[in-house]
Amino acid sequence: MLEEAEKWLSRRSWGVTDRSMAQLLHAKRAAGAAGSISVVLPALNEEATVGAIVEALRRDLMEDVPLIDELLVVDSGSTDRTSEVAAAAGAKVVHRDEILPRVPTLPGKGEVLWRSLLATTGEIICFVDADLRDFDSRFVSGTLGPLLTEPGVQLVKAMYDRPLGDQPSGARQGGRVTELVARPLLNLHWPQLAGVVQPLGGEYAARRSLLERLPFPVGYGVELGLLIDTLNVAGLDAVGQVDVGERKHRHQDGQALGRMSAAIMRTAQCRLPGTMLPSRIGLTQFQRTEDGGFAPETHPILADERPPMATIPEYTARQAA
Repeated sequence: MLEEAEKWLSRRSWGVTDRSMAQLLHAKRAAGAAGSISVVLPALNEEATVGAIVEALRRDLMEDVPLIDELLVVDSGSTDRTSEVAAAAGAKVVHRDEILPRVPTLPGKGEVLWRSLLATTGEIICFVDADLRDFDSRFVSGTLGPLLTEPGVQLVKAMYDRPLGDQPSGARQGGRVTELVARPLLNLHWPQLAGVVQPLGGEYAARRSLLERLPFPVGYGVELGLLIDTLNVAGLDAVGQVDVGERKHRHQDGQALGRMSAAIMRTAQCRLPGTMLPSRIGLTQFQRTEDGGFAPETHPILADERPPMATIPEYTARQAA
């Protein structure tokens, strides 16, 4: 490991119990407006899990202790009862298309996260995936800790074990795209980030002042893009990570992971100097046919990126108000 990354790993890695709730509340109050916190759950057909996550966050971090100021679920076009379940559990629910309506929406998680900057008010924003099972609110309080207590930290990633399935033998075998794609890319091209345990994890928090300056890949590449761009804009010490234990969520099949991998590779390539890429790309995969052959199927790969939110007139007008 690069010496710089090794030193960062020991200096900017913490555990979820390293800061007490009393410390977090004291730091939040001392920060004033700069300590205001919004939690955002991007959600697409997550009625089975989103309610429990919202209930835990509202109970533990809004009612029992006043750490979170705003809890928002952004529905990106669900066809199930995601919005109703989230609202009943106590979240504010906004549909993706209602935010910045003059700009036609694109599919993808990154699109939802980008738009959420215009729908939230907190100076610290924490993102949480809506498909987590056995959710622990310390995912959020732990990740927020360094942002409240370390002035130089601007982006904090949660790190955790990711079991693959429910068997004990599957422990730590999740995160296949991380191990096969993202980690090799970072070690090859951005070795300073080699110490980041979960570069693609969906649980992370950042200062608004950072996020509003960064472009957002609209698809699966958003987490990698934000991480690399934070390194370039703010430096390695602006990044931190907190061990929150174990993350359980829905796993996707191999072909879905292939499409995810292609989007992540595209995001990385866009950040390499001198790389020329077509504006539209696709990934051809194969399905076995009834006659015993293979049929190709080409899937479009989301390659669009949204500009920094600080360049959007509606956002700058709101911030100036």
